[in-house]
Amino acid sequence: MSADKHVAITPRLFPGSQDAEGQQMTLGVVGGGQLGRMFVHAAQRLGYFTAVLEPDAQSPAGQVSHHHIQTGYDDPAGLAQLANLCQAITTEFENVPAQALQTLALTRPVAPGAAVVGIAQNRIEEKAHFVACAELSGVTCAPYAVLETPAQLQAVQHDRAELLPGILKTARMGYDGKGQVRVKTADELAAAWAELGGVACVLEKMLPLTAECSVLVARGWDGQVVSFAPQRNVHVDGILAVTHAYEGSMPAALADRARAAAISIAQHLGYVGVLCVEFFVVDDGSEHGGLVVNEMAPRPHNSGHYTIDACDASQFDLQVHAMAGLPLPQPRQHSPSIMLNLLGDVWFDAGHLREPDWYAVLSLPGTHLHLYGKLEARAGRKMGHLTITGPDVASVKATAQRAAELLGLPGLDAI
Repeated sequence: MSADKHVAITPRLFPGSQDAEGQQMTLGVVGGGQLGRMFVHAAQRLGYFTAVLEPDAQSPAGQVSHHHIQTGYDDPAGLAQLANLCQAITTEFENVPAQALQTLALTRPVAPGAAVVGIAQNRIEEKAHFVACAELSGVTCAPYAVLETPAQLQAVQHDRAELLPGILKTARMGYDGKGQVRVKTADELAAAWAELGGVACVLEKMLPLTAECSVLVARGWDGQVVSFAPQRNVHVDGILAVTHAYEGSMPAALADRARAAAISIAQHLGYVGVLCVEFFVVDDGSEHGGLVVNEMAPRPHNSGHYTIDACDASQFDLQVHAMAGLPLPQPRQHSPSIMLNLLGDVWFDAGHLREPDWYAVLSLPGTHLHLYGKLEARAGRKMGHLTITGPDVASVKATAQRAAELLGLPGLDAI
């Protein structure tokens, strides 16, 4: 599998310059969420104009972009307008219709390409890819089975008992714990599949997890690859809550394996852009545990937000460099860091809406607050993040713990 290459010429779009028609170099993004907003900020720092295609009039990215095309992701007129405005285009979330990216790629460089995004949109194809490149990456996914028909359900119930207990996941549109049901028995599996509407699913064997981690990789049109060190992640109710990004956050041998595997997966795809690969660390009886690949996100990732404040080049800087055909600097982390995800729950106290005590939080040393411009706080909605940096791991942990207490973050009693 290789990335779409409808445009034959590798882009080299220099910051602050103009194209042959005298148009300011403009980078486009399909999707107007917070990832798009941070991409826009990174592009604008380099002097690029930006254009966002997003139907929401108050989208985080649309608020700060030079151009906001307010239309659906698959609207032909909107896509034509985006292509006319931009010299290269990316996406900020994986559920953009792959066909829309394919249409854009007929006339403009698109990174990542529709084929790669299509794989990430479908757990069945994604897992098949992980299996196909397991020999190259050295890491494969958890044992699983595909459920698309009643016959496949019966086959799993009778012949794949080793997959239970397991997690039934919809093949499409699952994120942040959505579209997932834990099942222990064959009867629970059948009931869960019916509850999910009988749509295409995968059943994954539940593994004894000891930790979760992710790796961010950036790959250019010319095949150049750089990466960040793996970061350890903590989830609460299926949503990322804390990212630990510092030397020693996970065993060095496991970190090296995860980094090498993520690079291999990106290379095998012929990927262009920023890719996040998520892994499980499982208890396999060895000293540090084994590594299993969970899923990939064809975009910058929530777990990489710390790079804005703790590294000399952020994941969004690399996204801009990759799509524009600029050199990819190997990022250097200059400070240990912890990132706290801020959901809309933080704005409520006993059901009553109130503003968090930002004054107290920002009085703590090394705190960096990023709010996404969303006008309404709702439970479970990603409203922002707080990054803590410091001279050493101990001070960062202490500050993060205090910030979590001030914000009333759930499930974070011991960071």
